[in-house]
Amino acid sequence: MGGCFSKPKPVEVKVELSLLEKEKDVDGLSPNGKASPFADCRPNGALGHGSDDDSTPPPLYHKARDYVEASVCHVKDLENGQMREVDLGSGRALLIKEHGEFSAMAHKCPHYGAPLVKGVLSKGHVRCPWHGACFDIATGDLEDFPGLDSLPTFQVRVEKDKVIIRANKQALQSQKRSKPMARCSAVINSSSGFSHVLIIGSGPAGLVCAETLRQEGFTDRIVMCTKDRHPPYDRPKLSKSLESTAEQLRLRSMDFLQDHDIELLVDKEVGEAVSIDVKTRSVTFEDGSRMEYKKLFIATGSKPKPMVYNGKDVRNVFHLRTPEDANSIARLANNKNAVIVGTSYVGMEVAAALTDKAHSVSIIGIESVPFKKALGEKVGKAVMKLFEVNRVKFYMLNEVSEMIGQHGQLKEVVLKSGKVLRADVCVIGAGSIPATGFLKQSGIHMDSRGFITVNKMMQTNADGVFAGGDVVVFPFPPRHNKKVNIPHWQMAHVHGRVAALGMMGRPADLKTVPYFWSAMFGKTIRYAGYGDGFDDVIIQGDLDELRFVAFYTRGEEVVAVASMNYDPIVSRVAEVLGSGKTIRKRDVETGDISWLIDKGPQ
Repeated sequence: MGGCFSKPKPVEVKVELSLLEKEKDVDGLSPNGKASPFADCRPNGALGHGSDDDSTPPPLYHKARDYVEASVCHVKDLENGQMREVDLGSGRALLIKEHGEFSAMAHKCPHYGAPLVKGVLSKGHVRCPWHGACFDIATGDLEDFPGLDSLPTFQVRVEKDKVIIRANKQALQSQKRSKPMARCSAVINSSSGFSHVLIIGSGPAGLVCAETLRQEGFTDRIVMCTKDRHPPYDRPKLSKSLESTAEQLRLRSMDFLQDHDIELLVDKEVGEAVSIDVKTRSVTFEDGSRMEYKKLFIATGSKPKPMVYNGKDVRNVFHLRTPEDANSIARLANNKNAVIVGTSYVGMEVAAALTDKAHSVSIIGIESVPFKKALGEKVGKAVMKLFEVNRVKFYMLNEVSEMIGQHGQLKEVVLKSGKVLRADVCVIGAGSIPATGFLKQSGIHMDSRGFITVNKMMQTNADGVFAGGDVVVFPFPPRHNKKVNIPHWQMAHVHGRVAALGMMGRPADLKTVPYFWSAMFGKTIRYAGYGDGFDDVIIQGDLDELRFVAFYTRGEEVVAVASMNYDPIVSRVAEVLGSGKTIRKRDVETGDISWLIDKGPQ
C-alpha cells in the first residue's frame, strides 16, 4: 500500500466553511460515536467492571456554533492508502482513505505533537513517525504507546464527489482526548490502610496501570505512591531540556488524578516503600506507615549504578533523577566546566544540552566509542564526531579515580590514566540498576541482577503481585518468550496496561515493538526492535552526513533498526515487525530498500 510515502498529485483544495442552521444531537457516549466501554459491567466489589449507573456519561447536546464543516477535497484526490492534512478554518485534521472509505481525526500525535501525515498508515491504524504510537483510524483510540491520550475523530461524508468533514472546534484545537473513565464508587476513608489496588511508583508503568483500570470500568480504590515529590512527569525530557520545571514536564495534574479517583501519595506523605509482606498482603513505608492491598503493582523503576572513587563527600556531583537535579546542573554549569561520567543515553544527552551553557564539556567513557553495545561501533563513531564538532572532549577507555574538592565543592576529576579535568559540576551517567532492594526478604522472585521475574501477564510468583517497567524481566514473544529486560519509556507504558488487564482477569498479549529515541544537538536517533546480541549491522545512507538507517541482524534476520534523518523508516520497520513478518538480512544488504519505504506491509 502506498501510505504516506507515495506522493499525491498536487491538488488545489478549496475550503468551504459552513455552520449548521439547526442544532443537531450529538452522540455523547464517546467522542467517536462508539458505544460506552462500560456497557458490559457488574456491581462494584470484585476486580471487575463498575455499574452502568456509575460510569455511563449522559448524552451531550452541542450547539451548531461549536462545530465547523468544510469541503476539503474531491473524492478522487486521494488514493487508497493515502493521508492528507486538511484545513477546516478552525483547525487542521488528518484525512485518510483506506479501502475506499474516508475517515478523519486529529493530525498531531498527542505525545510530542508529531505530524501524523508523515507517519505510517496500515491496516486500520496510523503509526506516529517519531516514537511509534499507534491510533485506530475509526475510533482515534490509542492502540500502542508511548503517550496517554487518544485522538478525537471527526465526521466525514461525501456529497457530489466532495469530501466534507464536520468537526468540533474544541477538539480541533486540543488535538487529543482522554478515554472515558469510571469513578470510585466505594466509600473511602483517605486515612484507611487498605487499597484494592496499590501501585508503587508513578512513572509510565504505574500511571498507565491506574488509568487503564479506570478506563476498563474498575470502581474500587486505587492508590499510587511514589518517593518523588511531584505528580507524574516526563522523565526522558529531563536530560534533553535541563531547565524545564516539573510543571512543564507533568504528564497528569493532581486535578486530573483526583477527578478520576486515582489517589497519589508523594514522598512528604508516605516516603519510599521499604518492605513487602506477601503473606499479609501489606507494604511498609519509610515513615513507618503500612498499607494492605488486594492487588499490588511494583513499578519502582531504576536507580543509578554505584561507582567506586575517592572523594564522595564533595558536592556538585549529580545523578540526574528529578527536575530539581536538572535545574541545578544547568545553573551550576553556566560558563563553567562540566564533566559527564558515562556514555549512557542520559549522560550523552546532558552533555549535548550543556554545550551552549558551559565553558567546557568533557565526557568520560569506559568503551572506545559511545553506544557501542547498543548501536554498534560505526554508529557510535558517527555520534562521537557530532559531539566533537560541538566542542565536547572525550576521554574514552577511562574511569574516574578521584574527585577532588575544596570546602566541599567539586573542583577536579582525576582519571585512572592520570589525566586531571577541571570540574565545577559533574553528572554521573554510567547506567542504572533495578530499584528492587526493598524486595530482598519479600519472597518475590528476582534474578541474579535484581530484576523481578514476571509472566506474560506481568504477574510475579506471589499471589496478587504484578510488576512492570525497568524492574522486570518478562517473556518477549519475538525472542521465543525469552525473559528479557527492556528499559524503554514506551515499554513501561505497555507493561502498565497488560498488568491492569491481568488484575481484572482479562489476559492481554504483549503486542508491541520496542521503540526508543534519543535527541542530541537537534538530531534524533530513533530505534525499534530488540537488538540485544546482534552480530552484524547493515548501514544504508551516509553516516558522515548523519542521514542513515542501520539494520541490526542476528543470523539472517533483522531484529532491530536505528535511524537519523530518515523518518519514518523506523516506524515503517516497526509496522512490519509488529505484523509478525520477518525482514531478512539479504533484503537490506542490497542497498535498495525502496520496497520498505514505498510499499511497506500489505
